[in-house]
Amino acid sequence: MDFVFYETISREVLENYLSRCVTAAGLFESKTLTDDLRVIKEMGVKFLGRASGIWYMPMEDEEHFRLSRELAEKVHAVDPEIILQACVFEWIVERMEDIRIPDYVFKAFGMKPEERTFRIQEALFTDESSGYISRREDPSKNGGIPDLSRQEAQMWFYYRATRYIDCGYEALHMGQVHLYTAHDPGMEKTARLFAMIREYARVHGRRHKVLLDAHTHGVNIRGKLLFDYHAMPFTRVPLLEVPGEKLVLVREGYSEGGENPNGWSADTMPYLMEYDNWGGLVVEDRDSYSREELAWRDWWGYDQIAWFANQSEESRNHFLEYTYKWTEINNPNAYFELPFRRMLGDGAVSGIRADNGEPDRQNFYQINRKSSNCPMGFSQEETAKRLWATEHELRKKAANPEMLIRYGAGEVYDERTGMKLPEKIVVYGSFQPHVGAVKNDSNSEVTRLYYIGDNTYTLSVVIPFAGTYDYSVATYGTLSATYQEDRYPRSGSGNKAHFTTEKDNMAVRFKYWFITNEVTVETFD
Repeated sequence: MDFVFYETISREVLENYLSRCVTAAGLFESKTLTDDLRVIKEMGVKFLGRASGIWYMPMEDEEHFRLSRELAEKVHAVDPEIILQACVFEWIVERMEDIRIPDYVFKAFGMKPEERTFRIQEALFTDESSGYISRREDPSKNGGIPDLSRQEAQMWFYYRATRYIDCGYEALHMGQVHLYTAHDPGMEKTARLFAMIREYARVHGRRHKVLLDAHTHGVNIRGKLLFDYHAMPFTRVPLLEVPGEKLVLVREGYSEGGENPNGWSADTMPYLMEYDNWGGLVVEDRDSYSREELAWRDWWGYDQIAWFANQSEESRNHFLEYTYKWTEINNPNAYFELPFRRMLGDGAVSGIRADNGEPDRQNFYQINRKSSNCPMGFSQEETAKRLWATEHELRKKAANPEMLIRYGAGEVYDERTGMKLPEKIVVYGSFQPHVGAVKNDSNSEVTRLYYIGDNTYTLSVVIPFAGTYDYSVATYGTLSATYQEDRYPRSGSGNKAHFTTEKDNMAVRFKYWFITNEVTVETFD
């Protein structure tokens, strides 16, 4: 795989990096860095997402950047091709007022340098009714969402971005861009700021390039994209039909296309999908909820990574494989950003340490094999290596079309008969809850098929658990004419055919041909 770039990055090289990307949140302060570096090398990691960055400011800023730089140096000693990503989040705190504004920041904004620190009140939104301001006693937490239409906020973003670039970071995650740009309609000021950051990297960056992303499906301004690639968390539906606290992922979102900042264009941009975090537990007492109530409280009462970390090792490996295959199937432009290190907050996990046999609480998920060098590791590194070793064979065999929001067949007619093709074809049955839909819903958008030309509709899904399931294909999303493999139409929902997945996490592809009414079901391991 090619990982060479300088000043600009090709789509091929960018996607190579994204295909070897992990979320390594806060790696700069890891207490098991020696073992972390071993895993990075053995797995073949090429992109360390969220390796540095702050939400609150628990330490002195210069100490933060010292540790960030040291991490970059140690990682690049292992592999100089690795991209480290830092975060410039949608949150500022009062402690920013301890930081002197460097002369180069003033000059970048066409201002005369002066001796002063950042001023939080000149960077926040002024309308407190928005809920964007959070008042705390602790200056390291008192603050809110910055208003990027205000110059002070822009200067803060520029300062942090450039400091990370100076530390050797070649990617920046810009947080929830749609929040802090609420007063910048059309994102004109935001685009200008990001251009300044890119220009700084062009002069000062390791390879004279910085990659920008954010939690967004994309920002396209007059055909030009604001970000190099996009990023988003997964969306889930609880799987109540299976015992325990299982869930399945559902198709959501779309990565906007246009002209990439690197000069190439695509209808759909590459993007990352990750297990997100927002505090760990989202309920005070999980035991006070019924199973059905808890199922719909985010991820069974947790944020995403905390739910994942609180599963058994076998279940974590199962869900990691499921997520990888799900991402491969559901969009050939998406890449699963494997969890490497992620904070668990209130969802910390109890366990026995591998070094001394004592009970302990682990506040971070770590992919590392549990050992004396990583006493509270979660032991997913071998599963991750196995998944990456499959490359994208499943994607090549059975992926859905890249244009997730376009089902096709809007104004398509059969060439021989002149009949207009249905715009909506749905496959339904007992399998639907296992892909995030309602059982036997013949009008479901989740299991709607894509038209791919030549009278052919198709949909690929991943079934997480082995079993035999029934199905039928409904034309127009109604039950007036449904089809199975024998091509004869039936009316009503009672007539079904069956398919079997011999193993967990198998991909299934449904195909339907209009006019002939042929239906096929294929399975892929």
